[in-house]
This record gives sequence, C-alpha cells and structure tokens, in this order.
Amino acid sequence: MITLEHINLVVKDIEQTLAFYQAAFPHWIVRGGGISKWYGKPRKWVHFGDEYQYLALNDNGIGENRDLTGHQIGLAHFSFVTSDMKGVIARLAQAGYAVDKEGTEDTYRENVYFVDPNGYEVEFVQYHSDLPSDRNRYE
Repeated sequence: MITLEHINLVVKDIEQTLAFYQAAFPHWIVRGGGISKWYGKPRKWVHFGDEYQYLALNDNGIGENRDLTGHQIGLAHFSFVTSDMKGVIARLAQAGYAVDKEGTEDTYRENVYFVDPNGYEVEFVQYHSDLPSDRNRYE
C-alpha cells in the first residue's frame, strides 16, 4: 500500500500560510522547522501536520501562483477528506477565508474549494457513504 505522506509547498510567508492551515486543521502542530538554503537562497521551513501526514512549507517564494482558471501546467488543487465540513468552513470563515467555489451536488459527498494565501486551491470533501461505489460515482 502507498499513502501520501506530505505536500511540499513554496510560499511567500509561512506565518500567514500557517494561519490558513491551522484554521482548517486545529489538531495539527508544527512538527519541526529550521533554516536552510535552496540553490543559494536562504529560506525558512516548517513541517505542519500530525504523526502521519504533513505540509512542508518553505518561505521566500516569489511571483504568483498559476491562474486557477487557466490552462497552464502546474498544480490544479489538492484535497483533504473531512468528517466535519461545516466545522472546516466555519473555522476558515472565522480566520477570514471564504469558500471560493462549491463542488458538484451529489447525494454521497459534498465538497468545497478554498484558495490559500499563496494561491493554492485546496479542496475539502466529506463523504456520506463508506461504499466506494457511492463515493466514486462519475455521473
């Protein structure tokens, strides 16, 4: 079996980015961090997550993320499963982030998309069935 352990993101400001992800994942912690160099440029990094999964955040990012409405090559979005969609939405709203777009209506799942402070689109999905045939419908 293979599982996703971490996502490594280059960001403009780690503290601003952490505010978004701490609102979404109140049970996650900063597991570690430090200062390093990336091809001659200094940067701060942190690992934010739990014992099994985390986001690796690296500062000193420059420029803008890809246009999420465009067709450029690059990351379109990444997604997290939650058992409390209303809680995620409420915590992010309290932190100043609004839902960017709603997902497709479906009996067995609901999903929403947010854009983090660096322009990464983050999807949250809640399933209302444990059956793969319900969760993975393509209608």
